[in-house]
Amino acid sequence: MAFDRFVMASLLACSVGSSAWAQVAAGEPSAPVEISGTVPNDAVRAALVSRMMSLYGRERVVDRLTLGDGKAATPWQQDVNRLLPSSIKQVSNGQLTMEGRVLDIRGEVSSEAVRQQVIADLTQAAGQSYSVRHHLQVVVPEQVLIDQALANRTVEFEPGSAVLTPAGTQLLNEMARALLKFKGRSFELIGHTDGLGARAANQALSLARAESVKAYLIGKGLAANQLKTRGMGPDQPVASNATEEGRAKNRRIEFKLLI
Repeated sequence: MAFDRFVMASLLACSVGSSAWAQVAAGEPSAPVEISGTVPNDAVRAALVSRMMSLYGRERVVDRLTLGDGKAATPWQQDVNRLLPSSIKQVSNGQLTMEGRVLDIRGEVSSEAVRQQVIADLTQAAGQSYSVRHHLQVVVPEQVLIDQALANRTVEFEPGSAVLTPAGTQLLNEMARALLKFKGRSFELIGHTDGLGARAANQALSLARAESVKAYLIGKGLAANQLKTRGMGPDQPVASNATEEGRAKNRRIEFKLLI
């Protein structure tokens, strides 16, 4: 049989084959990449497996390919490296298929910028020898939606206490509306402080502030069992504690969606 269709994927829950295909569990960055199906000969098999290993690591790639009649209708073996650009790792729940001289990619990406990058990389790789069809959908990760609602703002408290300021409650009103959209999901509220003062006192203050945020969100309609709290004190700064601006950024509440 002439080998004129090959699905190559590695796209977090994907497919590769003349039926060859590769599969990775979505959302599991260390999950195995399984390649199965039929390839025309050992050379194509070696080229595909080698490229997959360079993209995902030798320990993740599971080779379940079988050999066909040895004939290949396209010079795909020589093109495999450029036709599998590293940017395809940013596609999830999808597949990259090669049928004759047509590359077809479909799946989900996290932003329009990523979508354009993947399309541009494949188009450049295809050159004049192949054409590219794309069906990529932008799906924003849930944690990104929460981070966008927070928009790099900090929940404000009275100095040295867990009492919310009016600005703090106003921000929490917005966050409550955002979190309520995630029906039945749980969240972790993580308190952080700057580096001034005793570490033990800061640890206790960060937890007290997380508990204060939890109580306020419960009053806005979230269930107590949806909200977990943790206090990190000064241990995870996002800016330098040498300036007031940096310390203000470090005094924050983190909202983390739990899987």
